[in-house]
Amino acid sequence: MSANNRKLTVLGSGFAALTATKQLRKLNPNAEITVISPSKEFIYLPSLIWIPSGMRNGDDLRIDLTNFFNKNNIQHVKASVTNITNGGRTVETDAGEFDNDGLIIASGGRFIKKLPGIEHAITPCEGIPAAEKIRDRLNGMDSGTIAIGFGGNPNEPSAMRGGPMFEFLFGIDNLLRKQGRRDKFKLIFFNPAAQPGKRLGDKVPANITKMMAKKGIETKLGHKMKGFEANLVKTEGEEFAADLILFMPGMTGPAWLPNSELPKSAGGMITANQFAQVEGYQATYVAGDAGSFPGPDWQAKQAHAADLQATAAAQNLTKELNGQTDYQAFKHELICIVDTLKHGILIKRTEKGTTLLPPCRLFHWAKRIFEGLYLRQYR
Repeated sequence: MSANNRKLTVLGSGFAALTATKQLRKLNPNAEITVISPSKEFIYLPSLIWIPSGMRNGDDLRIDLTNFFNKNNIQHVKASVTNITNGGRTVETDAGEFDNDGLIIASGGRFIKKLPGIEHAITPCEGIPAAEKIRDRLNGMDSGTIAIGFGGNPNEPSAMRGGPMFEFLFGIDNLLRKQGRRDKFKLIFFNPAAQPGKRLGDKVPANITKMMAKKGIETKLGHKMKGFEANLVKTEGEEFAADLILFMPGMTGPAWLPNSELPKSAGGMITANQFAQVEGYQATYVAGDAGSFPGPDWQAKQAHAADLQATAAAQNLTKELNGQTDYQAFKHELICIVDTLKHGILIKRTEKGTTLLPPCRLFHWAKRIFEGLYLRQYR
């Protein structure tokens, strides 16, 4: 197999998939690169937090990838993956089978929807329709109780998305204040952890709960979730009424994974090493929410981590196909700006420690500018 007729395949069209595709094209200018995903769209999930306030609408965050694929000579196959077989060399889909010389799995994970009554809660990061539903429900409410929380995957500590829920919480608080009706609403934040946000750094939980108290947001912490009813949140510690419930459950791997031969972690994700290589497989890599990676206990599922893993996956896959063995381990780094609609709180965590900066208007604008710069490459 020469570099000129190499067939490389990427699964997905999210952060990890597009970063992997871009890097593969840079490193393999003459290869045949195919992206397999259900849609030729990229959804910029970090900005869903701005849809309820009207700062963004769905079309702002929905990017047609036709231009990006054409510019980079990428073939797109509209299909859903059903299995990966033949040692990673065959991708089975609902549109047929596709063979490859090298594979990067970046098809994302899925939320665990096992709690009884979870259909009564909105899961914001499921996409644009969920964020629009929050917007419409808020607009239709004159008063009431809004409960916002998140959970995790007990078998995969990194498989949670807590940051966006803090952003929806503080964003809704500021939106209601701006509208002059905050006094007509009760806001409740709930979480099974006694110190939510600890993954972001040891000082973060105290700072965030202090910020909630200052804003009159009630907290219900440290009790395992039992489920939901139409207007009720049920925990092992208590039950409380809510007119609108936003809840982000923990994550697990893609729907096709349980029936696959690929190695799986206890939390139901694809087991990989520090090079983003699927354990025991050749020329097969994983990046983003679909993977379970070694590393510090504070690593989380976020776009920045997915980009770092995808870059390493593309580099190491290329090295492997070229017969090189000097693989690069991906960097462990957590960076987020917790946005409140008015301010941003910068949190950065690496192996060296945590940086936590107080709320600042500049960081809100930095988050908006970064969105524009990031999306420009795919428009």
